[in-house]
Amino acid sequence: MAGQSHYTLERPTFDKPVKMLIVVAPYYKDIADQLIAGARAEIEAAGATHEMVDVPGALEVPTAIGIASRMSNFDGFVALGCVIRGETTHYDTVCNDSSRALQLLGLQGICIGNGILTVENHDQAAVRADAMGQNKGGGAAAAALHLIALSRKWGRADKGIGFTRDILLAREGGSGTA
Repeated sequence: MAGQSHYTLERPTFDKPVKMLIVVAPYYKDIADQLIAGARAEIEAAGATHEMVDVPGALEVPTAIGIASRMSNFDGFVALGCVIRGETTHYDTVCNDSSRALQLLGLQGICIGNGILTVENHDQAAVRADAMGQNKGGGAAAAALHLIALSRKWGRADKGIGFTRDILLAREGGSGTA
Protein backbone atom coordinates (compact mmCIF):
# COMPACT_ATOMS: atom_id res chain seq x y z
CA MET A 1 0.00 0.00 0.00
CA ALA A 2 1.24 3.46 -0.82
CA GLY A 3 2.05 5.59 2.18
CA GLN A 4 2.11 2.68 4.60
CA SER A 5 4.99 2.91 7.04
CA HIS A 6 7.05 -0.01 8.28
CA TYR A 7 8.72 -0.38 11.64
CA THR A 8 12.50 -0.70 11.54
CA LEU A 9 14.52 -2.13 14.42
CA GLU A 10 17.31 -0.01 15.85
CA ARG A 11 20.72 -0.83 14.42
CA PRO A 12 22.50 -3.36 16.66
CA THR A 13 25.77 -2.47 18.36
CA PHE A 14 28.74 -4.74 18.78
CA ASP A 15 31.58 -4.87 21.31
CA LYS A 16 33.75 -7.06 19.06
CA PRO A 17 34.49 -6.54 15.34
CA VAL A 18 32.02 -7.86 12.77
CA LYS A 19 33.19 -9.16 9.40
CA MET A 20 30.64 -9.74 6.65
CA LEU A 21 30.63 -11.09 3.13
CA ILE A 22 28.38 -9.60 0.46
CA VAL A 23 27.62 -12.21 -2.20
CA VAL A 24 26.10 -10.63 -5.29
CA ALA A 25 24.75 -11.93 -8.59
CA PRO A 26 25.21 -8.87 -10.85
CA TYR A 27 23.11 -10.15 -13.77
CA TYR A 28 21.26 -6.80 -13.79
CA LYS A 29 24.29 -4.67 -12.95
CA ASP A 30 22.44 -1.37 -12.43
CA ILE A 31 20.14 -3.03 -9.89
CA ALA A 32 23.02 -4.90 -8.23
CA ASP A 33 25.03 -1.68 -7.88
CA GLN A 34 22.16 -0.04 -5.96
CA LEU A 35 21.69 -3.09 -3.73
CA ILE A 36 25.44 -3.12 -3.00
CA ALA A 37 25.46 0.60 -2.17
CA GLY A 38 22.65 0.14 0.35
CA ALA A 39 24.25 -2.93 1.93
CA ARG A 40 27.68 -1.31 2.22
CA ALA A 41 26.24 1.82 3.82
CA GLU A 42 24.35 -0.22 6.45
CA ILE A 43 27.35 -2.44 7.23
CA GLU A 44 29.66 0.57 7.60
CA ALA A 45 27.11 2.44 9.73
CA ALA A 46 27.19 -0.50 12.15
CA GLY A 47 31.00 -0.28 12.31
CA ALA A 48 31.44 -3.63 10.57
CA THR A 49 33.81 -4.53 7.76
CA HIS A 50 32.97 -6.41 4.59
CA GLU A 51 34.31 -8.15 1.55
CA MET A 52 32.41 -8.78 -1.65
CA VAL A 53 32.30 -11.58 -4.20
CA ASP A 54 30.38 -11.86 -7.47
CA VAL A 55 28.72 -15.09 -8.62
CA PRO A 56 27.08 -15.83 -11.99
CA GLY A 57 23.46 -15.90 -10.83
CA ALA A 58 20.99 -16.08 -7.96
CA LEU A 59 21.22 -19.88 -7.77
CA GLU A 60 24.95 -19.64 -7.02
CA VAL A 61 24.55 -17.15 -4.14
CA PRO A 62 23.60 -19.77 -1.51
CA THR A 63 26.36 -22.11 -2.67
CA ALA A 64 28.97 -19.36 -2.32
CA ILE A 65 27.66 -18.53 1.16
CA GLY A 66 27.75 -22.20 2.16
CA ILE A 67 31.35 -22.52 0.98
CA ALA A 68 32.41 -19.29 2.70
CA SER A 69 30.70 -20.27 5.96
CA ARG A 70 32.68 -23.52 6.06
CA MET A 71 36.02 -22.19 4.84
CA SER A 72 36.30 -18.64 6.18
CA ASN A 73 35.75 -16.53 9.27
CA PHE A 74 32.83 -14.29 8.28
CA ASP A 75 30.26 -13.49 10.97
CA GLY A 76 27.43 -13.01 8.50
CA PHE A 77 26.43 -12.79 4.88
CA VAL A 78 24.36 -10.55 2.61
CA ALA A 79 22.79 -12.22 -0.43
CA LEU A 80 22.10 -9.76 -3.26
CA GLY A 81 20.70 -10.15 -6.75
CA CYS A 82 17.63 -9.72 -8.87
CA VAL A 83 15.37 -12.17 -10.67
CA ILE A 84 12.91 -10.66 -13.16
CA ARG A 85 10.02 -12.76 -14.45
CA GLY A 86 10.48 -13.92 -18.02
CA GLU A 87 8.43 -16.05 -20.40
CA THR A 88 9.30 -19.43 -18.89
CA THR A 89 9.00 -21.21 -15.54
CA HIS A 90 12.75 -20.73 -14.98
CA TYR A 91 11.82 -17.63 -12.94
CA ASP A 92 9.90 -19.76 -10.44
CA THR A 93 12.73 -22.25 -10.13
CA VAL A 94 15.37 -19.59 -9.53
CA CYS A 95 13.22 -17.65 -7.03
CA ASN A 96 12.10 -20.68 -5.06
CA ASP A 97 15.37 -22.58 -5.04
CA SER A 98 17.63 -19.64 -4.15
CA SER A 99 15.28 -18.56 -1.37
CA ARG A 100 14.88 -22.10 -0.03
CA ALA A 101 18.65 -22.69 -0.04
CA LEU A 102 19.29 -19.44 1.85
CA GLN A 103 16.61 -20.39 4.39
CA LEU A 104 18.17 -23.82 4.92
CA LEU A 105 21.58 -22.24 5.51
CA GLY A 106 19.98 -19.84 7.97
CA LEU A 107 18.35 -22.71 9.85
CA GLN A 108 21.84 -24.18 10.27
CA GLY A 109 22.80 -21.05 12.19
CA ILE A 110 24.41 -19.01 9.42
CA CYS A 111 23.52 -15.32 9.71
CA ILE A 112 22.17 -14.28 6.29
CA GLY A 113 20.23 -11.29 5.05
CA ASN A 114 18.34 -12.11 1.85
CA GLY A 115 18.35 -9.23 -0.61
CA ILE A 116 17.62 -11.20 -3.77
CA LEU A 117 14.78 -9.30 -5.42
CA THR A 118 12.06 -11.30 -7.16
CA VAL A 119 10.03 -8.96 -9.35
CA GLU A 120 7.83 -8.77 -12.41
CA ASN A 121 9.81 -6.11 -14.27
CA HIS A 122 12.88 -3.86 -14.22
CA ASP A 123 10.93 -0.84 -12.91
CA GLN A 124 9.84 -2.77 -9.81
CA ALA A 125 13.45 -3.84 -9.25
CA ALA A 126 14.75 -0.28 -9.58
CA VAL A 127 12.28 1.02 -6.96
CA ARG A 128 13.19 -1.72 -4.48
CA ALA A 129 16.95 -1.51 -5.06
CA ASP A 130 17.28 2.29 -4.83
CA ALA A 131 19.60 2.95 -1.90
CA MET A 132 17.79 6.27 -1.30
CA GLY A 133 14.36 4.63 -1.59
CA GLN A 134 13.20 1.18 -0.46
CA ASN A 135 16.87 0.19 0.00
CA LYS A 136 16.41 -3.58 0.01
CA GLY A 137 20.20 -4.03 -0.02
CA GLY A 138 20.46 -2.05 3.20
CA GLY A 139 17.56 -4.02 4.64
CA ALA A 140 19.28 -7.31 3.87
CA ALA A 141 22.49 -6.11 5.54
CA ALA A 142 20.48 -4.95 8.57
CA ALA A 143 18.81 -8.37 8.82
CA ALA A 144 22.20 -10.11 8.81
CA LEU A 145 23.54 -7.70 11.45
CA HIS A 146 20.56 -8.41 13.71
CA LEU A 147 21.10 -12.15 13.36
CA ILE A 148 24.79 -11.74 14.18
CA ALA A 149 23.81 -9.80 17.31
CA LEU A 150 21.42 -12.60 18.33
CA SER A 151 24.00 -15.31 17.72
CA ARG A 152 26.50 -13.43 19.86
CA LYS A 153 23.92 -12.89 22.58
CA TRP A 154 22.96 -16.56 22.74
CA GLY A 155 26.27 -18.18 21.80
CA ARG A 156 28.39 -18.12 24.96
CA ALA A 157 31.97 -19.32 24.57
CA ASP A 158 31.66 -21.37 27.78
CA LYS A 159 28.49 -23.12 26.67
CA GLY A 160 30.22 -25.86 24.67
CA ILE A 161 28.72 -28.35 22.29
CA GLY A 162 28.61 -32.08 22.85
CA PHE A 163 30.70 -33.88 25.42
CA THR A 164 33.54 -32.14 27.20
CA ARG A 165 36.54 -33.81 28.79
CA ASP A 166 35.07 -33.24 32.28
CA ILE A 167 31.78 -34.90 31.38
CA LEU A 168 33.51 -37.92 29.83
CA LEU A 169 35.82 -38.34 32.83
CA ALA A 170 32.93 -38.00 35.29
CA ARG A 171 31.06 -40.77 33.44
CA GLU A 172 34.12 -42.98 33.69
CA GLY A 173 34.42 -42.23 37.42
CA GLY A 174 37.57 -40.15 36.99
CA SER A 175 38.42 -36.62 37.95
CA GLY A 176 38.06 -33.71 35.59
CA THR A 177 41.16 -32.05 36.96
CA ALA A 178 44.69 -32.68 35.82
